[in-house]
Amino acid sequence: MTDDPKTDDGLRDRILADPARLLDDPEIMRALVTADTEAKGSNIVDLRGLAMERLQGRLDRLEDTHRSVIAAAYENLAGTNQIHRAVLRMMDATRFETFLQDLSGEVADMLRVDVVRLVLETASPEDDPAIARLSDVLSVAEPGFVADYVTQGRNAPPRQVSLRAVEPQEAGPYGARAPDILSEACLRLDFGPGRLPGMLLLGASDENRFAPAQATDLMGFFAGVFERQMRRWLS
Repeated sequence: MTDDPKTDDGLRDRILADPARLLDDPEIMRALVTADTEAKGSNIVDLRGLAMERLQGRLDRLEDTHRSVIAAAYENLAGTNQIHRAVLRMMDATRFETFLQDLSGEVADMLRVDVVRLVLETASPEDDPAIARLSDVLSVAEPGFVADYVTQGRNAPPRQVSLRAVEPQEAGPYGARAPDILSEACLRLDFGPGRLPGMLLLGASDENRFAPAQATDLMGFFAGVFERQMRRWLS
């Protein structure tokens, strides 16, 4: 605005017609407050202007928090939907081989992972034609392998769900895909009394797909459903 009221009549008319647009724009309001403070000179302390600056700062922080909460809620909802879809797919199988083959196919796609491997401990790992047919998703190991793998050799009780980044390996439970895996979810499986434990591995080429700081509730639920399905097949 200028000293001549006839200057920029169009701009003046637009402001008078819709003053709320100025009030809703934080950058314009900040510029007006700054201009008002400069016009008063350095000897005047504008408490109202200071209060507005503080309120604006609080509003900005509140908006950032609001966006973060919404993003986290959306991510959690998306993760829940993925787990539910994968669970329903597992429950559709009517044959054990189909159940396992789906793990490396549609279930892996639904969970957004590159490899799914089921590791079963056995005291007699002799060659089995069924295991050979399912070698892309199923492998056997000696007793104690699951606990050692989950704890990485540390003297600590293994958790049901472990999320972590991993170094590329030339060999291991992921088979030929081992060099591509940069993060994994390890799900320990309890098949009931009298049976050796197992482990479901979800491997991803994205190093940020699984990390220790992430929540494990959904993965714990998925592991629980998988355990129950496996008990049904093993019985």
